[in-house]
Amino acid sequence: MRYFIVDDDTASRRMLEKIILEGNLGVVVGEAGSGVDSLSPILSIHPDVVLIDFLMPKLDGIETIESLKQQGFQGQFIMISQVVNKEMVGEAYEKGIEFFIHKPINRLEVQSILRKTSEQFRLKQSLMTIRESLAYVESAKFTSKQKSVKEIVHSILNDMGIIGEAGSEDMVLIMEYLLYRKDSFALLPPLKELYEAICNSKKDVKKETKSIEQRIRRAIMAALNNLSSLGTFDYTNPKFEYYAPRYFDFQEIRVRMKEIDSDHPVTSKVKINIKKFLQVLYLDTEEKYNQTS
Repeated sequence: MRYFIVDDDTASRRMLEKIILEGNLGVVVGEAGSGVDSLSPILSIHPDVVLIDFLMPKLDGIETIESLKQQGFQGQFIMISQVVNKEMVGEAYEKGIEFFIHKPINRLEVQSILRKTSEQFRLKQSLMTIRESLAYVESAKFTSKQKSVKEIVHSILNDMGIIGEAGSEDMVLIMEYLLYRKDSFALLPPLKELYEAICNSKKDVKKETKSIEQRIRRAIMAALNNLSSLGTFDYTNPKFEYYAPRYFDFQEIRVRMKEIDSDHPVTSKVKINIKKFLQVLYLDTEEKYNQTS
């Protein structure tokens, strides 16, 4: 399980992280000291579970959860609170909170709740897999419609957990530009040419192409972080086994995995090869597109 901790008390964050790691309950993929600071990283990392304090300045736990759900986050939440009353509990249940961790934090309570959450998560994943399999069978039976390039690229990027990144739509446009030209590229054209091909601005092309590059770079970095977290938790996960060595320099993945697995992680700079990522994305998209023709 991949956890993100949101609590304005540093000691509470450290204690929860220690309990998770020492109990082999999963990995902590991120933390924040306030609800406001947690929104962007949670939407980027897509943790399985968010442990979130109820009472925080600026944006409390309930408000943070509402904001995350409005922006499409579908992970689970566990509320941390030293204040428990009927009104608060009722409001929390309405927002989808199923478990509470009480302060002061108790190791046995935390371990028990996280194990229950993990079991519930596995059951939901199993049900989702069954539903997806049934939907695929039904789709295969009743339609021969060719998948669009956008659908294929979204599926691939969703596997890497970056479908919500702004750069993902830039990648879709690049793949559409390449595949709808009906050419087959052993090697992609220069990145500058690709950025200019999907550029909307006719007045300031240089500025817009720079923005496109930055968005794509951020999305690829998020994919690297997501796959590294996945590999740290489950090295045999099919998505990790397929995408990590294929889309990235695996040495960079290993560096990030070691940082995530460390008791005192220090995030170092990793090299992002945009052209390699887009080249592999193009080859995968082209193969899947031709298969549905």
